[in-house]
Amino acid sequence: MKKYPIPMVPGPVNVPSAIFAAYQFDYGSADLEPEFLDLYNKTEELLQKLLETKNRVAIQTGEGMIALWGALKSCIAPGDRVLALSTGLFGSGIGEMAASIGADVKTLSYGYDQTLSNYEEIEAAIVEFKPKMITAVHCETPSGTLNPLDRLGALKKQHGVPLLYVDAVSSIGGTPVLTDEWGIDLLLGGSQKCLSAPPSISFVAMSEKAQQIVDTINYQGYDALKPFLTAQKDFYFPYTPHWQGVAALSTAVQLILDEGVEACFQRHAGIADYCRKSVTTMGYQLFPGENAIPSPTLTAVCVPDGIKWAELDRRFRQKGLATGGNYGALAEKVFRIGHMGSQADMKLLDQALDVLEKVFKSI
Repeated sequence: MKKYPIPMVPGPVNVPSAIFAAYQFDYGSADLEPEFLDLYNKTEELLQKLLETKNRVAIQTGEGMIALWGALKSCIAPGDRVLALSTGLFGSGIGEMAASIGADVKTLSYGYDQTLSNYEEIEAAIVEFKPKMITAVHCETPSGTLNPLDRLGALKKQHGVPLLYVDAVSSIGGTPVLTDEWGIDLLLGGSQKCLSAPPSISFVAMSEKAQQIVDTINYQGYDALKPFLTAQKDFYFPYTPHWQGVAALSTAVQLILDEGVEACFQRHAGIADYCRKSVTTMGYQLFPGENAIPSPTLTAVCVPDGIKWAELDRRFRQKGLATGGNYGALAEKVFRIGHMGSQADMKLLDQALDVLEKVFKSI
């Protein structure tokens, strides 16, 4: 497979050598060696700092969808009510996932070009539907939008909803995620976006309430969270842990902490602003326009008139630039520039912008 010299896909992102080095070491058996448990415990502590939480963090082997499925299956029984808030593909998808395991799902769908703002409607739905769980997506990657979650957490607490489930796979490490302050009970993350590690590890920060429910539901399966409630205490994990993957994740989070969390967030915000101003100056049209909060981790851009996405993508790649296409309602209409993690780099972005400008002038 060809690796493009200007990688700007919105995940998996380019893996820095310091993180990739974890995969070059031949570790022993993670089931047997106490050094692995030390690493796991250290990695949990690093994640707690980054996620602004005191909650237990389960570190699982598998891409981020493992966390999304595992948290649902571990906390929802058939008939339980789930209020799914959707501003895009993943928001709706989580509701569909919950329905597939037997939940009674009510979905509030807003446009792909929107972010959560109609809290009066959301509160009315909470009061009327009385859900066990509210689900939301922090960064809707296909739309390039960022949903504010602080008020949602306040509503959850005010109305006694047991669980707030948040997919933050594409925001963790690129913008503040205040797990405890926002009242998030199940915070879901993955290694391959802003953390800049390969797509091999996912993680779930679980509140005490979430842990109690996980214990009661007693779901058994590869993606189950219950074994992680005692895995560290008993040094007994539900499957052979991915030592290299955990080591890479640990390195990735440590790099962000070494840079300084606020400095990292400012780097992402500054590059995002520069990217959006530059592409609009060239003549491209941003998505979603002024109706939503854009995410600092990627920029969504409308495919220009007069060219198909496949041809636009071909011209980008011909000049060494790899960006991301799209899915669902935005397929063929919107592409994404992933300036997240290691790709939130001004030199790399300037190279990408140079290609974008040359291709736009050729249309």
